Amino acid sequence: MSILVVGLSHRTTPVPVLERVAVADADRRKVLDQLLAAPSVSEAMLLSTCNRVEVYAVVETFHGGMNEVVEVLARQAGAEPAELFEHLYVHYSAAAVEHLFSVAGGLDSMVVGEAQILGQLRNSYNAADEAGVVGRTLHELVQRALRVGKRVHTDTDIDHAGASVVSEALADAADALGGLDGRKALIVGAGSMGGLAAAHLRRAGIGEVVIANRTAANGERLATALRADGVDATSTGLEDLADEIAKADVLFACTGSVGTVIGAELIGEREPHRPLVVCDLGLPKDVDQAATLLDGVRVVDLETLQRRLSAAPTGQDTLRAAEIVAEEVRAYLAGQRSAEVTPTVTALRKRAAEVVDAELLRLDSRLPELDGAVRDELTKTVRRVVDKLLHAPTVRVKELAAAPGGAGYAEALRELFGLDPQAPSAVSTPHSTQPKGEKR
Repeated sequence: MSILVVGLSHRTTPVPVLERVAVADADRRKVLDQLLAAPSVSEAMLLSTCNRVEVYAVVETFHGGMNEVVEVLARQAGAEPAELFEHLYVHYSAAAVEHLFSVAGGLDSMVVGEAQILGQLRNSYNAADEAGVVGRTLHELVQRALRVGKRVHTDTDIDHAGASVVSEALADAADALGGLDGRKALIVGAGSMGGLAAAHLRRAGIGEVVIANRTAANGERLATALRADGVDATSTGLEDLADEIAKADVLFACTGSVGTVIGAELIGEREPHRPLVVCDLGLPKDVDQAATLLDGVRVVDLETLQRRLSAAPTGQDTLRAAEIVAEEVRAYLAGQRSAEVTPTVTALRKRAAEVVDAELLRLDSRLPELDGAVRDELTKTVRRVVDKLLHAPTVRVKELAAAPGGAGYAEALRELFGLDPQAPSAVSTPHSTQPKGEKR
């Protein structure tokens, strides 16, 4: 069993295609169930954000797993698999580990170094875990990736290499409006992206914030948090959007819904020519693109940000972050190779113990009159000799197995000592996984 990553991101895929493949929170469980139902897939996790859709799966075979994952993504997009292949990237085994660690470290983000991806990765893992589609392999890998991401942000200043997508959109809004101090903002959507927009607006000195959300309790929760930080904040339902848009200077749309949430007619009802900056961070888009034709309205969306940020420079902190990721990948893979030889070492020690026990029984039958104290001392001596003889080779074989190409040492031990190849069968499998659908 090996790790497979199949994905589409801002680096490989036009936003309209990403919008089709994007998975809303309400559909996540359905997609995860479809992935686990695939014959080659034993574990799965779905990472769907504003600029990437990725499936991390534990699969029996590369080609079988890849085709099955692509079929699920194509079904989600209402497309044929062939339509997605030109935009897909696929990573397998060690390359899959490297990709995940790079994602967690913010090196594969639209804005290099943004930390939001760590929370998104954690939420994706939790959703997969709750759905019962995570086993030992993905659990250990994702937890390690989260630690790698934290280390990158702790040991480097990569956070300063670029702000989040929200910050970039906010900078556009501030530029268009001549600053945000004292302005009124409307945030449509109270999820993680809405919360991030609220935090950035607070730091920018926004005068007033209104949270519009389908679920009133969630909108009020975010408004309460803003008020606790000294921001004039209220919440409302989506039925009041037209009134709130008419009074807003900047609009952040980030609902995570499938399909348009804010029609151009709602924005068109505001006072003519009054400036409004619309930051559409939804995937798919939340705002009707006809809004770009309205007087006084400036729309900033993911496509705009993608074009601008694709050529963002990398600095020393980014290079250092890449070194950390490479170091962590090497350590993780070495640990996995070392773990693979453990069943063989266990089988060898078990075989040695069986031989010792058999010989001690034979000694008892040949010398039944042997003094008990002498017998105990002989037993201890024989066991000590065997342990000392096995100590160096078993420690050394684990060290050798940790190096690239070290799997052959376990095979040599099995051959030399006549070990049952079925007993340590896990040696040829990086991780033992659970039955499909069984939670950790």
